[in-house]
Amino acid sequence: MSEGLEICLGWIIILVVGGGILIIVIYNKLVSKRNQVRNAWHQIDIHIRRRYDLISNIVETAKGYAKHEKETLENVTAARKLGINAKTAESAAKANNMLTDTLKSLFAVTEAYPDLKANQNFIALQEELRSTEDKLSHARQFYNDATMRYNTATEKFPMVIFARMLGFKRFEFWEIPEEERAVRGQIVSKL
Repeated sequence: MSEGLEICLGWIIILVVGGGILIIVIYNKLVSKRNQVRNAWHQIDIHIRRRYDLISNIVETAKGYAKHEKETLENVTAARKLGINAKTAESAAKANNMLTDTLKSLFAVTEAYPDLKANQNFIALQEELRSTEDKLSHARQFYNDATMRYNTATEKFPMVIFARMLGFKRFEFWEIPEEERAVRGQIVSKL
């Protein structure tokens, strides 16, 4: 074999091995970022579940005082159920919007019941809900940060080529519509 052919064969081996290593590194980086987004989503899910449990307890406490406010309590319960069954960021955000609206109604109703507002259990549940809302807000921020890092990685060259070939799809951000931002601020201020 000639020396030139050996050198050419050596470069081909180096390029193949180097390309293989590059693919492995890119794949592992994308998997890591995807798993960070999935972890962030599960953290949101944990706080949402806690929120729904608290809301259920608040509704049960309010039922004893506001028996004739049945429609408001049923709306809160229906919104809670919709949220529990949400599977995507979009459906969870929609359920969250509906729940926020019904909570606004519930807390407006409680204003008419001074005994309920003074109930220690109700006060404790409101405080837990406020704390859970704060944790949920931070979890959403963490999710959006992880989503941004993942989406950016899948769109940068050369990762974009491998991301598409390997089936890495874009994640959606958790977004809250403008109208809910104002409503949420009103609810939190009443807690």
